Amino acid sequence: MRIISGKYKSKRITAPKKLPIRPTTDIAKEGLFNILNNRIHFSDISVLDLFSGSGNITYEFISRGTKNITVVDQHYGCVKFIKETSEELEASISVIKSEVFKYLEKVNLKFDLIFADPPYDFSDEQFAKIVDLVFENEFLEEDGVLIVEHSKHTGNLKDHSNFKEDRRYGGSVFSFFSK
Repeated sequence: MRIISGKYKSKRITAPKKLPIRPTTDIAKEGLFNILNNRIHFSDISVLDLFSGSGNITYEFISRGTKNITVVDQHYGCVKFIKETSEELEASISVIKSEVFKYLEKVNLKFDLIFADPPYDFSDEQFAKIVDLVFENEFLEEDGVLIVEHSKHTGNLKDHSNFKEDRRYGGSVFSFFSK
């Protein structure tokens, strides 16, 4: 994977092959960050990256100047890799090893942007539960946004009352939610 833009533009990061990850493609990631470039000031926001895997999305935020980032993943290898990479990038990331649903049920924090990239084979109910927990537990700041990456085959997240829009890039879809 490579970082698309910012301080670390074009830097390649190679995750160990044994990690259970499916990194967001460069085309999808570039599309997402083109949207975000027009909506946010990266240096002014706090980000929560759920199901962070290799940290692919987090490194893009770091490269663009985001300083307040928390990542959550349950896999020890992913957590270790993100910690090592953040040290290499000299970035301060709060890395939490936890099952995401448990984290969302017990933590009481607020973020400007939450990015969730769960496994594509999650059930429609599991995708909906992520969205529900974020809004029920008020994880977003007043103007905050939740972005859920999912397969084009995932059930319709458009039915959620907080759904705003989605963007499609090949087989990947980014669904946006806000208050």
